[in-house]
Amino acid sequence: MEILVIDGQGGGLGKALVAALKSHFSDITVNAVGTNSIATQQMLRSGADHAATGENPVIVLSRTASIIIGPIGICIADSMYGEVTPAMAKAVGSANARRILVPVNICGNIVVGVHDTSLSAMIEGVIEAAEAVIRA
Repeated sequence: MEILVIDGQGGGLGKALVAALKSHFSDITVNAVGTNSIATQQMLRSGADHAATGENPVIVLSRTASIIIGPIGICIADSMYGEVTPAMAKAVGSANARRILVPVNICGNIVVGVHDTSLSAMIEGVIEAAEAVIRA
């Protein structure tokens, strides 16, 4: 199974996601794409199998991923302070993959009905959702 983790800014969420995925699942490939080189480096250091930076890797890897995981902003053009391009948002939104989106209420995107939760609790939720998709 191929999982694509996308993150930007400082890469903290992506780093935590990659580490949790790699420690929980032994038979997956985790590809990481950072919207900037700092985010990419963080995810690579935390155990991603492959890593790349920028728009084209998001577009290409979205085609083959079984699951795409990242902050909700990866589906919104110009989010994350402009790091997510319209082409990136379109690639993620139109991918055949299941999307597991973390409701991070920053960068101008607020998800109503979602309470602020600790990062560790959100990571646990991502692992539970990924496990359900993998076992389906």
